[in-house]
Amino acid sequence: MDAALLLNVEGVKKTILHGGTGELPNFITGSRVTFHFRTMKCDEERTVIDDSRPVGQPMQIIIGNMFKLDVWETLLASMRVGEVAEFWCDTIHTGVYPMLSRSLRQVAEGKDPTEWHVHTCGLANMFAYHTLGYEDLDELQKDPQPLIFVIELLQVEAPSEYQRETWNLNNEERMQAVPILHGEGNRLFKLGRYNKAAGKYQEAIVCLRNLQTKEKPWEAQWLKLEKMINTLILNYCQCLLKREEFYEVLEHTSDILRHHPGIVKAYYLRARAHAEVWNAAEAKADLEKVLELEPAMRKAVQRELRLLESRLADQQEEERRRCRSMLG
Repeated sequence: MDAALLLNVEGVKKTILHGGTGELPNFITGSRVTFHFRTMKCDEERTVIDDSRPVGQPMQIIIGNMFKLDVWETLLASMRVGEVAEFWCDTIHTGVYPMLSRSLRQVAEGKDPTEWHVHTCGLANMFAYHTLGYEDLDELQKDPQPLIFVIELLQVEAPSEYQRETWNLNNEERMQAVPILHGEGNRLFKLGRYNKAAGKYQEAIVCLRNLQTKEKPWEAQWLKLEKMINTLILNYCQCLLKREEFYEVLEHTSDILRHHPGIVKAYYLRARAHAEVWNAAEAKADLEKVLELEPAMRKAVQRELRLLESRLADQQEEERRRCRSMLG
């Protein structure tokens, strides 16, 4: 395999299996990319985890649309239409793959991937993993490892080339659409329609990201857009909490806090996600940070701490019961 790093990205190696045609496509924010993929382990058998061809439906993602597996955008952006390439990706890029795979399998089986309410207790909680409902994915979640992706790029459509309402707007109209999408997302969230609310927030985020690319990073207008984007991402995270996608919440909130360490809501939502996956020390540290930055949130913080202590006590009691039953 070619040892050269792909586009100077650490932990990625590419081998072209079949050359594509034409120039490298323009993968701008909002482009719709259609491709087939096969995911394999790096074992001797190259065990296949997922393959889109037997399913009969190619994969589609929108560039810049907060796709769960960021590295796929990077891989696709190196390809020409018709190209087939093999990518070796190190563990730093593949940690969230089991969650993505679970969603794709549920869709292929005709299920709603958001209807996932599996609760675990007792010993399972010691490992901080919720079952994904597929044994091989649970193993991959517990033991993250490098993966191989074989990708065939079928089509790249610019935002104006396919039907997506907000892409028909100019920049001014797009800016006007954002508060409407934001408000619609809030309305749907209050109605408990978390999947649709998340979609509205995502659409607004993509609009703003598109506008942000036209500004100089860290200058006044760019920062104004960044603040709006962060607000929407945190609303999106509230939907993810309701959908029990806790590791994605940890990912998004941590990313915000890396660049903007003073955002109270990000600490608060991250604390709740940590608590759900039994990271008690991390949850308490984030709640203490909330209190430090926003003393007025004392009641909410105390409520979350009580919930955490109660759950930990329940967990300990469950463990004691298990031990007694094993000894008895």
